[in-house]
Amino acid sequence: MDRRKFLKTAGVGAVAASAATLATPAIASGKRELKMVTSWPKNFPGLGTAAARIAKRIEAMSDGRFKVRVYGGGELVHPLKCLDAVQEGTAELYHSAEYYYQGKDKGFAFYAAVPFGFTATEMNAWLYHGGGQKLWDELSANFGVKPFPGGNSGVQMGGWFRKPVNSIDDFKGLKMRMPGLGGAVLNAIGATALTLAGAEIMPALQAGTIDATEWVGPWNDLAFGFYKVTKHYYYPGFHEPGTMLSFGMSRKLWDSLSNADKAIFENAAQAENSYDLAEFNANNGAALKTLVEKHGVQLHQFSDDIYKAFGAAAKDVIAEAGNSSPMAKKVYESFMDFRGKVAGWTDISDVAYATKRKLAGW
Repeated sequence: MDRRKFLKTAGVGAVAASAATLATPAIASGKRELKMVTSWPKNFPGLGTAAARIAKRIEAMSDGRFKVRVYGGGELVHPLKCLDAVQEGTAELYHSAEYYYQGKDKGFAFYAAVPFGFTATEMNAWLYHGGGQKLWDELSANFGVKPFPGGNSGVQMGGWFRKPVNSIDDFKGLKMRMPGLGGAVLNAIGATALTLAGAEIMPALQAGTIDATEWVGPWNDLAFGFYKVTKHYYYPGFHEPGTMLSFGMSRKLWDSLSNADKAIFENAAQAENSYDLAEFNANNGAALKTLVEKHGVQLHQFSDDIYKAFGAAAKDVIAEAGNSSPMAKKVYESFMDFRGKVAGWTDISDVAYATKRKLAGW
């Protein structure tokens, strides 16, 4: 063998081996394991699965550099304390609904669902094109969080009642599970609203601790089996016309990321925001049919008089929440201004079309 050729080949091999030895720990040290706490039972349809999909997208788009471990509600922290966990450093990420944190600032309630407020598509319009995201960033920064929309369950049902509710007087003294500003409306009309995590609802309904409950809609309500306790199912929900789920992350983590990595987290959330709404819309119809035809559930529509009473109370409740802090006031004014701009178009587009579509007769 040519001695010079041998030395040259051996040198290249040594350099390659050395590079491989150095590269492996460098890549390994660049990986980050993150904890995501959630408000939902693990892998619960549409909610827990939304959190899991965001985690998988982050891992896939980062080529494994970020690995996210998802915790179901109650596994690491209480289901209604997810934002607190990120704020305190117990976890880096959370998937939840912002109205659970309105005790910190009423402004948070506007980023989940507002009675007589935005539908899912209107909420997205406000967030992405009406200044809503910028104000959400400002609000959440006060608590060490960077937020994103992370799903939407669409228009919710009015809830499950042990007895029919035929007038607004039937709500007086009623104990009902309903969080957020919707719960405040119930209190205003003489009912008592309770905020319970999803896993706590069925036991409370079975024990008679509550007389009624709302959760989400047919797909999720079927999964929890509320029909086993009551058959009276009301629609439409006044309280949550398009409930946005939130994906929040530690502001410290967010600020430490490169622009490319920030795009990974942002786009993982944005993809789920669209996918999740489609999933709910794809499954609710079949689930409702099962509830009615297989389980004997009785569908009831709230009367116009009841709905008008909800609306009158909601106007005052929302205004009070919107003037409860300087930050909440900024959010409220932006929300109401955009509602005025978008509602008219919804009426002559989606609402008008859905009404006229029935005339086709097929």
